[in-house]
Amino acid sequence: MSSRTSVMISIVLAMLVASMDTTIMNTTMPIISKELGGFSLYAWSFASYMITTTVLSPIAGRLSDIFGRKKVFSFGIVLFLAGSLLCGMSQNMIQLVLFRAIQGIGAGFMMPFPAIIAGDLFPVEKRGKIQAFFTAMWGISAVLAPLLGSLFVEYLSWRWIFYVNIPVSLLSLLTLIPYKEVYEPKKAAVDYIGAVLFALAISSLLLVTVVNSGQFLYAAGGVLLLIVFYWYEKKQTSPLVPLTLVRHQTLKWMNINGFISCVALFGTSSYIPLFLQQIAHQTVFMSGVALLGTSIGWMLAAVPAGKWILRYGYRRLLIIGNILLVASGGLLALLNEQHGFFYVFFAMFIQGLSFGLMTTVGVIGSQQLADAHEKGIATSFFMFCRNIGTAIGVTVMGALLTKAAHFMTGIHDLFLFGFAGSIVALLTSFFIQEEVQHEPFNEIKEGKMV
Repeated sequence: MSSRTSVMISIVLAMLVASMDTTIMNTTMPIISKELGGFSLYAWSFASYMITTTVLSPIAGRLSDIFGRKKVFSFGIVLFLAGSLLCGMSQNMIQLVLFRAIQGIGAGFMMPFPAIIAGDLFPVEKRGKIQAFFTAMWGISAVLAPLLGSLFVEYLSWRWIFYVNIPVSLLSLLTLIPYKEVYEPKKAAVDYIGAVLFALAISSLLLVTVVNSGQFLYAAGGVLLLIVFYWYEKKQTSPLVPLTLVRHQTLKWMNINGFISCVALFGTSSYIPLFLQQIAHQTVFMSGVALLGTSIGWMLAAVPAGKWILRYGYRRLLIIGNILLVASGGLLALLNEQHGFFYVFFAMFIQGLSFGLMTTVGVIGSQQLADAHEKGIATSFFMFCRNIGTAIGVTVMGALLTKAAHFMTGIHDLFLFGFAGSIVALLTSFFIQEEVQHEPFNEIKEGKMV
């Protein structure tokens, strides 16, 4: 088995378990909370995983630039494995929440590496195909995770939704051993203080999405810490987030566009199943199948995206992706009681085309436009902007749904919000400029770089 094949297997397995653990508890958490008690901590079992995963992803990208991909990725797998074992052994809800945080830290260290390592190993024209393959894991997990959760609860125990991660994580770790790393790390001091400030700032902002009171204080504290983080980073020779990424005009607008587009509509998958089950009278399984429309569209757009970049450039493709996002937002804004499975599937398919194109182009752009020793942080920071946008979007949509007098009124309001946001995202895409890439395309096409 070649080193490249081995690392691909490792990445796919790691992605599968990490993505499944974002959704596998959706169907089993009522049973878990009933057995462990502490229903007041119900939401925190999800939030602790989401917050730590989101916060740690950009930090993991930066550490991989300094210490190498293999070491940091291995650390994430080991930590995720340990967190899964502890979650399965939880005796109360407090333990579960804490152990989910450990599991989330591991997932945060794992999540950026499919894109980062693909950027190290494959030429531009092949990266879209590779990233589409990784995306398929998310589509599979969206359908597989709730089914597995239900099966474990019915025939074994809810604890197996965590124990099943252990053999898969071990296999992922073993298949990573033969990997001969291509990237040569650039040694630098680790910005520990910056990492702590960043983690505290983002955690405070994300807490706004889960706490029932004091949202303003958490938001204000998060913003204040971000300001302190920015001024501290300006003085560092080896900052956690190099300010060149923030000042780079093309990268800046790519990140802004990724953030706003995810605020607008990436959280759709959290609410479409509710509509299909409550209004269209679809089963839990069929409402999951409808989300496959996103995965199919995503893969169809992502596979040729690398070649399209060589032909059309970033700006044109991102504008087209945002136009498709507006189209999907318009379809969802028009959703009513007469619409069923196929209408929703088509809307999600268009949305999949949009996000598949925009995400793939954004990831490749982040890698190509950054210096070689900043490729890890550039990639993970782009993904971080999208993750933060998703967290905000899901929260706003949830508030619109719960505060509405009627379910369909809430559905209409949240998708109207998404449609309006997609228009704003489209406007930001026109600020993206074309630039000469740091990694020369002519050399990549000739196979001189991998």
